Amino acid sequence: MGELKLMKGNEVIAHAAIRCGCDGYFGYPITPQSEVMETLMVEKPWETTGMVVLQAESEVASINMVYGGASCGKKVMTSSSSPGISLMQEGITYIAGAELPCLIVNVVRGGPGLGTIQPAQSDYFQACKGGGHGDYNLIVLAPASVQEMNDFVDLSFELAFKYRNPAMILSDGAIGQMMEKVELFDYKPRWTDEEIQKISGSWATTGKTADREQHIITSLELDSESMEKINLRIQAKYRKMEEEEVRYEEI
Repeated sequence: MGELKLMKGNEVIAHAAIRCGCDGYFGYPITPQSEVMETLMVEKPWETTGMVVLQAESEVASINMVYGGASCGKKVMTSSSSPGISLMQEGITYIAGAELPCLIVNVVRGGPGLGTIQPAQSDYFQACKGGGHGDYNLIVLAPASVQEMNDFVDLSFELAFKYRNPAMILSDGAIGQMMEKVELFDYKPRWTDEEIQKISGSWATTGKTADREQHIITSLELDSESMEKINLRIQAKYRKMEEEEVRYEEI
């Protein structure tokens, strides 16, 4: 059995990120998820694991920092709540189009507009159908408990790197704020440069070596025929994800 603690859902996201070997968190405070970054600041993982924790100047800045970290094959993440995720939409579509792995945590608040800090399921279609200008899909994991908030962090990174696709933990203000007994998993070390090269070396911008072509990370293709091929390939990937990764519990 792992370490047992009584924790908020938001707090356990932070602890799970540190324990799963996350390289970087870039975020901006917004209720009801602000405890994610606040807990990371209290824990100071940069002194223990070397994990970077940075409060960006905005949600737009934070998602583009995630884009940069993901381009290097790093385990990087952000978290926000409904209107903050809306501000990140352009960056999320770029990350999906560039086929990069990352984790986005959405602790949903009620709408419309800026809404309230009350829990709601208002972001369901945005998360599951492709937000922004569409034509992409996220890997979406929806926790039903604080324990699943913990468990889904490591699983999200696993699936994100398996499919080179951004993953989202779609939670809400109720689970983010309530406290439950949680079994924390053991610490995993952050990947070394050699491990990143082995896992992500075929695409990550880790520095060009003499024995390979340069890696270019982009979500843009100006040639229409090339863009069509990219679309067909990514759509096939989404179908494979749907066939092999859909999981749920009925109660």
